[in-house]
Amino acid sequence: MSCFLKAGVTLSWCAILLFCASGMAVADGMQPETTVVVLYEENGEATINIKNTDPGPALLHSVIENIPEDKEPLLIVTPPITRVEAGETQLVRFINTSGTPLKTQRLKRVSFEGIPQARSPGGATIGFTLRQNLPLILHPKGLAKHQAPWELLKWKRQGSGLAVHNDSAYVVRLALELQLLPGKTLATLPRSYILPGEVLAVDAQGPLAGVTSVVLQPATVYGFTVDSYSADVADHGI
Repeated sequence: MSCFLKAGVTLSWCAILLFCASGMAVADGMQPETTVVVLYEENGEATINIKNTDPGPALLHSVIENIPEDKEPLLIVTPPITRVEAGETQLVRFINTSGTPLKTQRLKRVSFEGIPQARSPGGATIGFTLRQNLPLILHPKGLAKHQAPWELLKWKRQGSGLAVHNDSAYVVRLALELQLLPGKTLATLPRSYILPGEVLAVDAQGPLAGVTSVVLQPATVYGFTVDSYSADVADHGI
């Protein structure tokens, strides 16, 4: 028996074992209306609709997750857990609880997990949970919206290394894979986001001498991929 998962959805190992060992399995489907949540500080909160596409009722468990680089609690989610009937939509709110005004964009993640109701008392049908995990960006009051924050990144070569500097107030999200020109050398970033004020080292698979630009694949604020973008690489010597 084969196990299939939708792209962007994670499945717990316990659920996988149950699924593969059973003759029949049922997966719930809590579907967010967007791929990114943006909370504007002046509004005080953000909302998202989550639809239960499962044929039966399920509990929707919503959790805010800190990224390793930013563990400060900045918001709460409500309701954290609630019952959603089949085909119904639940509004989930994210409320800013920070007592200090934001100076830059901040990045969190939020997960939506559907816990389905047991379908068969006899045990012939086994339910398992699927989790949707989305980025959540807190946007400071007074900061202009920027549709292409990756254009603000600075790529600098120094000695035998290459680094990307984010001197802006924006969170920049992009694919890990890069291409260095003109030699079309492959390179990678350590993670798919660059926080305001950060400097990340680039792992190149070849020499950097002669590299003049880097081609990257950015993601918009709302998570959609856009055309690749080419940025100049500055040489800062040894």
